[in-house]
Amino acid sequence: MSNVNKFEYAPAPESSALVDIKSEYGLFINGKFVAPKSGKTFITINPATEEVLSKIAYAELADVNLAVAAARGAFTKTWSKMPPAERGKYLFKIARILQERTREFAVLETLDNGKPIRETRDTDIPLAAAHFFYHAGWADKLSYAGLGQNPKPYGVAVQIIPWNFPMLMLAWKIAPALAAGNTVVLKPAETTPLTALLFAEVCQQAGLPAGVVNIITGDGATGSLLVNHPDVDKVAFTGSTGVGKAIAKAIAGSKKSATLELGGKGANIVFEDAAIDEAVEGIVNGIFFNQGHVCCAGSRLLIQENIQDELLEKLKERINLIRIGNPMDKNTDLGAINSAAQLGRIKALADSGDIEGAMRWSPSCTLPTAGFWYPPTIFTGVSQSHRIAREEIFGPVLSVLTFRTPQEAIEKANNTPFGLSAGIWTDKGSKILWTAKRLRAGVIWANTFNKFDPASPFGGYKESGWGREGGRHGLSGYLKGDN
Repeated sequence: MSNVNKFEYAPAPESSALVDIKSEYGLFINGKFVAPKSGKTFITINPATEEVLSKIAYAELADVNLAVAAARGAFTKTWSKMPPAERGKYLFKIARILQERTREFAVLETLDNGKPIRETRDTDIPLAAAHFFYHAGWADKLSYAGLGQNPKPYGVAVQIIPWNFPMLMLAWKIAPALAAGNTVVLKPAETTPLTALLFAEVCQQAGLPAGVVNIITGDGATGSLLVNHPDVDKVAFTGSTGVGKAIAKAIAGSKKSATLELGGKGANIVFEDAAIDEAVEGIVNGIFFNQGHVCCAGSRLLIQENIQDELLEKLKERINLIRIGNPMDKNTDLGAINSAAQLGRIKALADSGDIEGAMRWSPSCTLPTAGFWYPPTIFTGVSQSHRIAREEIFGPVLSVLTFRTPQEAIEKANNTPFGLSAGIWTDKGSKILWTAKRLRAGVIWANTFNKFDPASPFGGYKESGWGREGGRHGLSGYLKGDN
């Protein structure tokens, strides 16, 4: 392996003093924070240090009833009757406030989630603001959404978001719902509630009418109460395929509409004519961005056989340069795993790779002693029957497979119950089009990976979910046609 210069970086920590974390948070219902009826709370911690950040209210049935009633009242009396252009002004205002408070949100997201500050500052929060800007423009143009001249909102939308992109997933859900004229009850993941609760303060700052957005906190039981509530019209969920299936069963036979963005096992296909150095950067971004906590991660690398050795050598050189450590340091590339439970799952699936005969490689690195950490890991000698090639690991673990012909690459890429994303690396535009046409994936990147835009729909096939988020297609999930 050739020598690659590894620069030493002086510490460049962001200040946690930029955000004021309260010792305890209530539920945001009908425009104000209230205590849960039962008085129950749970804690949220910093996964990089295991330090307790705050106590969070735990919502039960009485609280769910209040939140849904507040959303229904706001929909009936205020939001659905407001001129669309006026609704758009609120979304514009929220977007501007998010821009103004980007640094504050980025710090809070990193503290609560464990991802590097560079990612929250440069990707998560700017994209969240962009979604509100984009959908603000749609608010008075719904007749162009492809659902007739006078499409209608559903009413009360329940939205349940995951822990991997808390603020970005909030924007993906709330922005189109409000632009379409719905009101919202949102539940963040129990391990990452803080930026959603800070967003509640943004709603107050923007003067959003009470009850239009309600944010309640809790675990899966709270989410189940929301999904099964009889006065809910729309359910939007991002998370695991197992929970998505349970939601689909729960609302079957009801009039509730659903958007489900679920798991993935994305294939990143590198053909022999690809620009190897560019592909290496795309592979690293595809699997190690956000510690691999990405539903559309390129967690299966398919390499054409005759370039395998060259590509893997360069990939290992590049992975050796990944900086692991304090997520609040602006130089950090790979942060903490979000929770002990997720770390346990990553370890169990990686261990299955060892047991089933795959060959593990990780760079020589020192992991912090406190918090939840896992090194970037590659498995070679992987077959399609291995668990690490079939199951979503949701961590910084890459499974490498090879292929000889383009048709074999297609067959291996599509040999999965998922169908969320894929990547294609080649020098030939005709090969990109040929491959993309045959891949069963909702989002396909060519000579890049993990690129997102509010105007571009995102979603998958098969067990990766129903519906789309983003763009006109995502907006239509919150509208009923006029016929």
